[in-house]
Amino acid sequence: METLTAIIRAKPGHEDTVAAELAKVGAFAAEHEPDTIGFFVAQDPDDPCRFTTYERFTDAAARDRHNNGAGSQGFFAAAGHLLDGEVTIVTAREIWPR
Repeated sequence: METLTAIIRAKPGHEDTVAAELAKVGAFAAEHEPDTIGFFVAQDPDDPCRFTTYERFTDAAARDRHNNGAGSQGFFAAAGHLLDGEVTIVTAREIWPR
């Protein structure tokens, strides 16, 4: 299982829009990306401008299709200008559970 974790910061005052756009990515993945096994979004309760995603894919090719697909690209088109700095991305291979 391939994973991607993203740490995303919204500019102050734009948290709700960024949250809504991230939810759209999750809905798109659930409907159109059968090799995206999970797409989870969390918002830091102490810093509502900070979001974390945890994304699970059948393989690296599925991860790449997701990242280059309409859902992810739509997020950056709609909310990219509302982000505070670069998105931090960590890709990994799950080791537990197997």
